Amino acid sequence: MRRFSALALTLFASACTLGPDYQRPELPMPTAYLQSAEQGESIANLRWWEIFADPQLKILIATALEENRNLAVAAARVEEARARLGVVRADQFPSVDGQAGASRGNTAEEFIPDAGTNNRFSIGATLAWELDIWGKLRRATESARAQLLATEEAQRAVIISLISDVASGYLLLRDLDDRLVIADRTLDSRLGSLDIIQARFDKGTVPLIDVNQADIEVAQASVTLASLERERVRTENALSILLGRNPGAIKRGDSLDEQTVPPRLPAGVPATVLERRPDIRQAEQALAAQTALIGVAQANRLPSLNLLGQLGFVNDDLDDLFDDDLWTIGGDLTGPIFDAGRTKQQVEVERARTRQLLNSYVLTVQRALAEVEDSLAGIRTFRAELAARERQVNSARSAATLSRARYDGGVTSYLEVLDSERSLFDAELAKSITRRQSLTSVVDLYKALGGGWNPAPTSPETNQE
Repeated sequence: MRRFSALALTLFASACTLGPDYQRPELPMPTAYLQSAEQGESIANLRWWEIFADPQLKILIATALEENRNLAVAAARVEEARARLGVVRADQFPSVDGQAGASRGNTAEEFIPDAGTNNRFSIGATLAWELDIWGKLRRATESARAQLLATEEAQRAVIISLISDVASGYLLLRDLDDRLVIADRTLDSRLGSLDIIQARFDKGTVPLIDVNQADIEVAQASVTLASLERERVRTENALSILLGRNPGAIKRGDSLDEQTVPPRLPAGVPATVLERRPDIRQAEQALAAQTALIGVAQANRLPSLNLLGQLGFVNDDLDDLFDDDLWTIGGDLTGPIFDAGRTKQQVEVERARTRQLLNSYVLTVQRALAEVEDSLAGIRTFRAELAARERQVNSARSAATLSRARYDGGVTSYLEVLDSERSLFDAELAKSITRRQSLTSVVDLYKALGGGWNPAPTSPETNQE
């Protein structure tokens, strides 16, 4: 007994761990972003309520973080992964099972004379323990732990996407509100013009084609108004789902023109995305988990040693049950002798899967860098585009006023008026869209840099309803 225990301890102490240890892949990272001109600490280090100034938007984001169903699913997946780690880790330790039994019966007297009726009582426990001499169980635990970390990063990725989706959806909603005001104002103006032209036609001062053209523009404004109303309802419903609510109206805060962003938007250095982006961290942990499985597959090619033990008591009399004990202790050494290369090929399977996840990790990093570059370019170009749209609106408004005056003075045809007013309508709608895209590009940059998910206490503004 003592010799066997000493042997087991010696084997356990000298156990090795097969398979490669995970190391982060070396990636060529640029020292600076191509599109970034601003220096300073990355805006990703700001908390999300320091990025968004609209109090109502802060409330919506805080509500989504509390009530969103996808986030609740992600949190439950973390709990599942944590429980799975506990299951896998338990395999490293001995397991003890207990048994108890009682029976009463008789034996045929022709086989055992005067046997009669007899009782039998038993109680005992069995022990089983696989010694992890090749590190198979340790590698399995290492893999499960990395999977847990990957699941936690997936939850953070849901958080950052949720913040971005709520902010982008809210900005779209305010954009639609502005465009609906523009469309409604334009419809009223065109209805007034139609009445004037109809009156002039009735007096014989303008041809019927002017009436028809004016009516066409009224119909076009009505079509635009209906389309925008439909899109606004869909946007409100989509935001409601993000908030974990049934479809319904969304309370507004600042108008689109009142929305502000931080005055400076530095992106920091590219290497920080490796530490901040949850999707990159998730991909890395998935790679680490898969790397550990190579060691599990290699250990399965070698013999495994299991310690077995049993202790019990059996007696015909319940009062004397513990008078006689039965015990055994031993071990089993089992291993593959011939399996037609199955276990060897399983090692190659795990290695191939590791190479797949390695390339997925590299691709995730490359996509992250591209998203940051795209967002930086979006901020720069949408600002320039918005300035051009503002000039376009001012010029179109002046041209529409002059065209109307020229038509009323009989200098030009109604076609010039229609063209000018159509250009003004399109320019006003485009300006609102560009203003929203300019604001959304800041949200995209914040998301691309991995900002918004770092744990922090709730801001005071989010407690207001």
